[in-house]
Formats: sequence, C-alpha cells, structure tokens
Amino acid sequence: MVDEYLVFCRSRCRPNTILARAFDLKVFFTVVGKSPVRVTSADVMAFIRTQQSSGSNVVAIDGSSGLSPLTIRRRLSSVSGFYAYLLAAGSTSVTRNPVPTGLVTRREQSRPRQGVPLVRSPKMLPRVLTPAEVNSLLGALRTDRDRAMVEAMLLAGLRRNEVLGLRFEDLRAADRRVFVADGKGGRQRLIPITGRFFTTVASYLDAERPAGASTDRVFVVLKGPNRGQPLTARGLDEIMRGARQRAGLKRGSCHELRHTCLTRLREAGMSLEALQAQAGHASIETTRVYLHLADDWLAEQYRRAADAIDAQTIGVAR
Repeated sequence: MVDEYLVFCRSRCRPNTILARAFDLKVFFTVVGKSPVRVTSADVMAFIRTQQSSGSNVVAIDGSSGLSPLTIRRRLSSVSGFYAYLLAAGSTSVTRNPVPTGLVTRREQSRPRQGVPLVRSPKMLPRVLTPAEVNSLLGALRTDRDRAMVEAMLLAGLRRNEVLGLRFEDLRAADRRVFVADGKGGRQRLIPITGRFFTTVASYLDAERPAGASTDRVFVVLKGPNRGQPLTARGLDEIMRGARQRAGLKRGSCHELRHTCLTRLREAGMSLEALQAQAGHASIETTRVYLHLADDWLAEQYRRAADAIDAQTIGVAR
C-alpha cells in the first residue's frame, strides 16, 4: 500500500518530498507495529506521545526531550495523506482516516472539522544577519563563484536549490533579472536583481569556471575529480560552513541569507505583494512574517501612530 502511494506521489511531489514521506511512514508503522488496515486513532495518539517522549533520543534547545512539534506535524501529515489516498483510491480494507483533524472544543462542537490542532507548533521568526555580519561573511569568501552565489541569495532572496539550478539561459543581464525555472513547488518566476550580481558572475566566468565544463549550469565545481560538474547542495553547504568559520560567525546559512534579503527589502518599503512575488511564496501569509522581522519599518509605523495619539491626548488635556 505504501509503495503504491509513493508511486502516486511521484507525479505530484519533488524527490526530496517523496523521500521525507517514505521515511515518515516507515517511522510511523515501525512505532505502531500494525498493518495499515488495523491502525486506529488511539494508535495515532500513542504515536504522538512516543515522538514527544525522551525515547525519541532528541533533546531540544530549551532542554525538553522529544522531536520538535514541526517534525511531528509533518509526520502526521504524511500519515494522513497516505490514508486519504487509500480512501480516494476506493480501498475496501480502509474505511476511515485514523488521523484526527483536531481536538473538538466546546465552541467548535457544531463544526467538528475545525478544532485544536493535535500538535501545536510555535511560530518562530527567522533569523537575519546584521550588516556587519554580512560584510564579514562576504570578506571570508575565497572565489567570485562563491560571492556570486551568496549575492544571489542575499540580493535577490533565492533559495539554495534555486541558485544551484541556474542555467546560462536564466541570466538576463540586459534586464538585470534572473529566471527561476524550478522554484519550490514547481513555481517559476522572473525576478530582478542588482547589477552587482552580474558583475561578480562575469568575473567568475572569465577567470574561474573551467573551460571544459560541458554543463549549462552556471555554478560548477572548480577543483578535484568533479571539476566542471554542477555544484551540489552539499558542496555549497561546505562552502558556507568554511566561510562562517573564517568569519567567526555562528550563523549565516543559505536560508538565513534569503531571510536577510527579504527582510531588508521590506524595511526599504517594498510592498508585501511585491515581496511575495520576489520570494516565490505560494501564499501571502508566508510573506507576512517579514512584517515582524522588519524592525525599523515596524518602529517607524509605531512612532507615527504614537505621535498621532499623543497629539490627540494633548489636545484633549488642553
């Protein structure tokens, strides 16, 4: 049953998503110890308790044991999706989805589809780098190739895989834009980027990129047995790890560079809708986090409102 479900997902999901779902289902049925047709809601609740307990051999930053709420919610989503597929496919051995949609409260008894989530997860604000940290990181990079990749994330908000997936035809230097052909969820977008990025890319292509590279990917390995082949995500992570160590920074991951870019764009006045298009978010709700990250923008909005309130109060007092 699981194999059939994963084959079905192959046409709908990315390879990494399929791997994650396969692992989640393996963990679930290993812990539950039952075939899919015998799993009940009680088994799902017991699985949640197991994942939250110290037996999962994971300790959070705050000292609590067990897996993070986000990981547990993802695993429940994978299990729920598996049973939703079986029901949609007309399985005669499975009659209901054992994963509850939530715990019904008094207020929601008339609408049982909505309720308290089985696992609550805190909404964490992404971390961003200060200007000093950005300068230190850029100064620790050793090649124009590395600087170009960092600038793509820092100046345009590209994701790691979007940077690595860039091809020559995606670079629109005349328009100062890059075309993201394979964004998250398969979404494509054409976004602007400063000319500084194209200047760095030109330096990399002129002096560093191996002449014999046969791939049309922009960023390739410069040394070793894989010289001239497309750079991998692991390779980029190693580059970033080395740069952080040389710069003496504890943060500065690829995703934090992206968050830094989008936060600074919001602080500079970019509208939320434009920021959503730049980031490639499917929902504007995802983009709203940058309202809270943009401290200077929020402080300015507060001061403006507070001044208006003070003026009204003074007028009343007089």
